[in-house]
Amino acid sequence: MTDLLHTLPNFPTKHYTHLIPSLEKSLITTTDLLTLDPLEVAKRAHLPLLDVRRLANHVLASLQSQLGVIDGTEALRKHEESPNLEDALSLKASGRTISKEWSAISTLDPLLDAALGGGIPTTYITEVTGESGAGKTQFLLSLLLTTQLPPPHGLSRPTVYISTEHPLPTSRLAQLLRSNPYLSSIPASTRPSLTRIFSIQTPDLESQDHILTYQLPVLLGRHNIGLIVIDSIAANYRAERSSSSTSGAALGLRSTQLVQLGHQLRSLAREHNCAIVVSNQVADRFAPLPSSSPPQRPPGSSPPSVHSQISSPPHPDSSQGMQSLDAAVMPPPPSLPQPQFSSPQYPILTLDHQQNFFTGWSSGPDSQSQNQNQNLNLKTPSLGLVWTNQIACRIALVKEQQIYGNSGEGNNVEGSADWTPRQWKRYMKVVFASWAAATGSEERGTEFEIWSGGLRAVGQGSD
Repeated sequence: MTDLLHTLPNFPTKHYTHLIPSLEKSLITTTDLLTLDPLEVAKRAHLPLLDVRRLANHVLASLQSQLGVIDGTEALRKHEESPNLEDALSLKASGRTISKEWSAISTLDPLLDAALGGGIPTTYITEVTGESGAGKTQFLLSLLLTTQLPPPHGLSRPTVYISTEHPLPTSRLAQLLRSNPYLSSIPASTRPSLTRIFSIQTPDLESQDHILTYQLPVLLGRHNIGLIVIDSIAANYRAERSSSSTSGAALGLRSTQLVQLGHQLRSLAREHNCAIVVSNQVADRFAPLPSSSPPQRPPGSSPPSVHSQISSPPHPDSSQGMQSLDAAVMPPPPSLPQPQFSSPQYPILTLDHQQNFFTGWSSGPDSQSQNQNQNLNLKTPSLGLVWTNQIACRIALVKEQQIYGNSGEGNNVEGSADWTPRQWKRYMKVVFASWAAATGSEERGTEFEIWSGGLRAVGQGSD
């Protein structure tokens, strides 16, 4: 630490006189203090870990203030005057501090916000999944506008829309601004604008990686972006999937890419204090097979032997007969284990049971009646369990078909005797989130509808 005063001549070393001699004896420089893990530095210098972290945080804040990254003059003055640096440079934030720093994006609907625990928070990755026509894109478009609103509804910051399938639907955004009663009542000078939405298209994985690695960080730093929307996160991965991509090596590489993508997005969200919302596609999932047992033999009967299966002794001159004769003389091979479709010893450890908690479509016994109403329309979000571990929240938009009137067979012509009117109902379910209660397996979620002004709840949709 002999170079500390050369790097920061005005650094208040009087608060760390019990640390600096041990650091100098261990030949730890200022660069080592900032780049090495605090636990490694504490072991080398035989110092308390919390004291080493406190010193490293103070040195980092002083460097940022000296370089003009942050305005830390007042903070440094408080550090010098404070007799208790543990209070001034606390490593842990209290619950009250976290609640004051909480910032979320509203959906402009009180019931939907209540189900989401207040809205879509910053510094997290939130996924919106559902089948085609469930309302994923409509949900994302409304967030692009509400983010531009001042708190408590938004962040007063512009947004980024990264599309992997289709361009930004500007006509629909303009309709939202005209039709939504809250957005249309805002003065034109402060109303959300399409000019504050940056649109980027990524047609393949190569361009997606380049944009997320190089272009997006620059855009976030220059324009103070508050929301990043990726619609959808699985499109490029599914487009480049081929028969050769199902091998073990290819699946391992894909898992590594998903982990890197999740780490990259989380780092951007924390560094720039922005929200990241991605849409995800779903695939059909079959219900688990019912347990079945091998056919039972009549009581008192014995299993058929190999000798009884031979109708007549073969001719000794024929080769086929010699093979059959050998098969009759040789003892039967040991019986191979038959595949069992019954439940394992611990059914709660199977994937069929575990995925009820992270997919949003339950197939357990508690939801049997619900699945019968949905004709067992089970879905599974794309990219698997590896991607599920990268996100902090999953919102499932479930679409159900309601049938009214007669249910007879026919061509379903309006006015005929067997006419059956159909209507789609949509429900929003919080599958998991660290800031909101998850929707129960026996609950359908919050029912909502899509109209010209966006999304709005139609009541407490839990049955």
